[in-house]
Amino acid sequence: MAEKLTYIDLFAGASGMSEGFINAGFEPIAHIEMNLEACQTIRTRATYHYLKSINNLDLYYQYIKGEITQESFFKEIPKEIIDSVINIEINDDTISNIFKTIRKSKKKIDLIIGGPPCQAYSLLGRHQEDIENDPRNKLYIQYGRFLKEFEPRAFVFENVPGMLSANKGLHFKNLKAYFRRIGYEVYHDTLNAADYGVVQARKRIIIVGWKKEKDFGFPEFQKIIKQYTVNDAFTDLPVLKPGEGFKKTPYTEIKNEYLQRFELRNGVDFVTQHISRPHNTRDLAIYKTAIQKWNKGKERLRYPDLPEELKSHKNQTSFIDRYKVIDGTGVAHTVVAHIAKDGHHYIHPDIKQCRSISVREAARLQSFPDDFYFEGSRSAAFKQIGNAVPPLMANAIAKKMKDLL
Repeated sequence: MAEKLTYIDLFAGASGMSEGFINAGFEPIAHIEMNLEACQTIRTRATYHYLKSINNLDLYYQYIKGEITQESFFKEIPKEIIDSVINIEINDDTISNIFKTIRKSKKKIDLIIGGPPCQAYSLLGRHQEDIENDPRNKLYIQYGRFLKEFEPRAFVFENVPGMLSANKGLHFKNLKAYFRRIGYEVYHDTLNAADYGVVQARKRIIIVGWKKEKDFGFPEFQKIIKQYTVNDAFTDLPVLKPGEGFKKTPYTEIKNEYLQRFELRNGVDFVTQHISRPHNTRDLAIYKTAIQKWNKGKERLRYPDLPEELKSHKNQTSFIDRYKVIDGTGVAHTVVAHIAKDGHHYIHPDIKQCRSISVREAARLQSFPDDFYFEGSRSAAFKQIGNAVPPLMANAIAKKMKDLL
């Protein structure tokens, strides 16, 4: 059996991108991520893939059901699996030690994947006064130092579309020139996750670099022709009231075509982390109005149109669309990390439920399988999900990269 292609995942988040590459047959050598809860999530998922490889997933299921402690669970896992997740910020002071840790595997690295934090390039980030001097804009240089150190045959770099126009396009121009200078031909395109089985309109810049002697240009990734909907993704999850939740619960329906085709329900008879946040009476009244407007005529609720008794501030011009219902009969608008702060932008389309979406529903919008377990608090889970690369989109990229490599 041929050896698997190997990769490092930089700025790995909760490892959504990595999930797509593992499912395409790649082997992760290291994940590097500075957020503690995200690293705990990556470790838990790494144990899933290890236990799956030795046909012992029952142990994993016991853990995510809460039947055994984390301590006793991790005792059963080889140290090199746990240690392959490096919880550290990538900067000038840490990078040489990160290189040494990765070198311990003694494996050649075929590919580097990942994208630096995108807040500086996002539309929200544009409101910063000093975007040109935001240190996050220069993290591509740290990325390039990994390319110089490990000389992979290719890399896949992901970020938000705002990267192209930040500082009038200068940052992106500098990034491409830098990668070319260190020996890679660089190509980019804007992909929409909805083209790859994700029930979410999520546009992302994908930059692909090839060692100059092996230049394949920008790959053509296989799109999914049939369009699925949010209702396809939500239909089998138990009805929840605001503030209600299930750490684990049975499904209410059998798998539909969408859940089966993309293996979001992948072999277990229960779902975890179907937990919603509580809402006050005022918010629920606003949600009800927003859902009725949307379901009747696909019309968004505008803040100035609310009855006076439901308004909490005088500002009638900023954030007038902060209450946004997810389109059940189409694809969702982009899920972002702000979902951890409040749910107003992600209201469930079912008026009987009248709440913002649960952790598991957010994960499904991002195409995470149901046995993917997010560590940390409810807010930490939402933040990890909002920051992630959808695994289904990552998998389409990974399959083509595997063919070319």
